[in-house]
Amino acid sequence: MIEAPTGTPAPPPAATSTGRQNSTLAEIAAALRDRQRFVVVSHLRPDGDALGCTLAMGLSLRALGKDVTLWNEDGMLDKLTFLPGSELVSPPPAQPQDFDVLVALDTATHSRLGTPLKSIGKVELTINIDHHVSNPGYGDLAYIDADSPATGQILYELLAGQGLPLDEAIATNLFAAISTDTGSFQYSQTTARTYEIAARLVALGVEVGEISRLLYDSYPLRRLELLRSLLNTLKLTAERRAASFALSQHTARTLGVIPEDNEGLIDHLRAIDTVLVAVFFEELDGGLVRVSMRSKDARFDVSAICGRYGGGGHKLAAGARIRGELGEVEARVMAHIHEEIVLKSHGADR
Repeated sequence: MIEAPTGTPAPPPAATSTGRQNSTLAEIAAALRDRQRFVVVSHLRPDGDALGCTLAMGLSLRALGKDVTLWNEDGMLDKLTFLPGSELVSPPPAQPQDFDVLVALDTATHSRLGTPLKSIGKVELTINIDHHVSNPGYGDLAYIDADSPATGQILYELLAGQGLPLDEAIATNLFAAISTDTGSFQYSQTTARTYEIAARLVALGVEVGEISRLLYDSYPLRRLELLRSLLNTLKLTAERRAASFALSQHTARTLGVIPEDNEGLIDHLRAIDTVLVAVFFEELDGGLVRVSMRSKDARFDVSAICGRYGGGGHKLAAGARIRGELGEVEARVMAHIHEEIVLKSHGADR
């Protein structure tokens, strides 16, 4: 086991900016040490933060000698199989299993854990660690820091601050988690502390160049074909301050794309100089449309907008699943966004 670099981590806050009371990281660490059988899960349609945290937590618990199971509704993303321990993540089995502790990571609502919930029988304790402002604090022990740019940053504070196992493999997973959820350390919630933690992870052996290449410069050709198709559906509204594109199931089947190919494509809309709000609509089975939103102006809180449709997330990045036909949902949501942009922009101009 490689020792973490010396120095005392800055203590995370005991309560979130929303005023909800958190359990302490010391309480969570004690629960991790005291119990034996763990299942670690994260949200469906996982991203790098969700899976990086799942693996980091799982490997740390295994180093403590615990019995650990790692589940995600979608299993391990092909793109992230380079992460240490990736073979440990699997979709849940049909037959329920009992555990001492359920650890939910980077998941704003309990239901977003998906099918693993059906595969968990009896569980004595639920631990909820997350950074989404819309997280209500479900579970027996909950630590929600909405000011943290990634759940991976919170998990680092837990492991390093409480003396839990933290080696090169765990550090690599945490670096991937933090890097992907901060847009490679570019998003506005990235802080000096984020960079300090990244430096400590590099000191533990993270190969920054190689991991960044695998995260950001290694995609299948079909992803580029998908982007070309999406750009043909591009729509601009509110004087080019809102942009959207849409993916139908027919197009997805024709191109042979898989869900993880969508990751990050919305940033092409967000990067348009006039655009303040970007939206990606994806047609799902069962008459549902998955909506992903990004904002680059704090006046337009996309978590609040998504909240009107039963979703949530962060002020500048959020999502929802809305029942309806793809074109109808796109028209309805974009009309709402158009109204907000026009109203708030005109108010600011006065």
